[in-house]
Amino acid sequence: MKAEITLLPGDGIGPEVLAAGKDVLETIAQKFGHTFEMQEFLIGGCAIDAQGTALPEDTLRACQRSDAVLLGAVGGPKWDDPTAPVRPEQGLLGLRKELGLFANLRPVKPHPDLLDASPLRADLLANVDLLVVRELTGGIYFGQPRERRSVNGEEQAVDTMVYSESEVRRVAHLAFKLARGRRGRVTSVDKANVLESSRLWRQTVSALSGDYPDVLLEHLLVDAAAMHLLTRPATFDVMLTANMFGDILTDEASVLSGSMGNLASASLGETKNSFDQPKGLFEPIHGSAPDIAGQGIANPIGTILSAAMLLRHSLGLENEADAVEQAVQTAISNDHRTTDLGGDLSTSDMTAKIIAGLGVPQTEPVMNE
Repeated sequence: MKAEITLLPGDGIGPEVLAAGKDVLETIAQKFGHTFEMQEFLIGGCAIDAQGTALPEDTLRACQRSDAVLLGAVGGPKWDDPTAPVRPEQGLLGLRKELGLFANLRPVKPHPDLLDASPLRADLLANVDLLVVRELTGGIYFGQPRERRSVNGEEQAVDTMVYSESEVRRVAHLAFKLARGRRGRVTSVDKANVLESSRLWRQTVSALSGDYPDVLLEHLLVDAAAMHLLTRPATFDVMLTANMFGDILTDEASVLSGSMGNLASASLGETKNSFDQPKGLFEPIHGSAPDIAGQGIANPIGTILSAAMLLRHSLGLENEADAVEQAVQTAISNDHRTTDLGGDLSTSDMTAKIIAGLGVPQTEPVMNE
């Protein structure tokens, strides 16, 4: 296979963890006889500094023509002014919108040897294996109007949460299909007791469930879902939710794995690539972590597992994805840890341990820090 992959290192620890993902993809290409053509482009704060925009045209064009995109992180203190007209997160939001990436998949499955790294009791974490399916291009993050205005002599801010039936149906279809390949249960999370948009969400998901009689559907209010994620996380299989709710709940779910640095994500749309697979954007769920940027201690697991999701979902390479995931599991089982997991390995050391599990001899350093 010959595939084109766009790399977006971004800001903070983004370049460090993305280098790890790139090294793993190169190793997989060597091991399985593929060719991955990978080029780096700017996004986020570094793009603002260089070109005055968080999503330069050449970056967008590269992402549109490639088979998949792997991203590090965007943002940092330098660009934190919420009143600034151009902000790093606009690059990521804009890219999701331009590529039509309407669904974000975030798997959470704690490694048995990392249960003590979570603040939750180990007995609550046993058998946790859940997948959050978050709607990604609608809701309050994209709704209009979005404005500041003067009302009765004082400033007022307005954000609008908007969902259409078609937006809800397409992400719900994906959640039900994914549940069929798992344990056959979908939990749809909303705030239907208060929000009209959530009432439409619940109505649409309920109607669609009739097409999937083999999948059990339950509805849960978002505040209850937040509580149950910490009190009975093993009862969830596929969690379907709107954009903002999913953003918050997946960060909460990261504590189940022991570190936000462990978790991967895939953002998928309806556009197909040259392999007739969904073109996707793959990234760890952590942010740019400016407090440790440049120190070479960032956990690369989330990015490496995102690369595995890229192999599976956008390139259709199931065996290759399994190999990466198994190499990560083996490294953790062998007590290899970065500092966030209580160990002392650097980013490059952890990457080297994972690559060693792929069984391809390394003739030169894994990455430069």
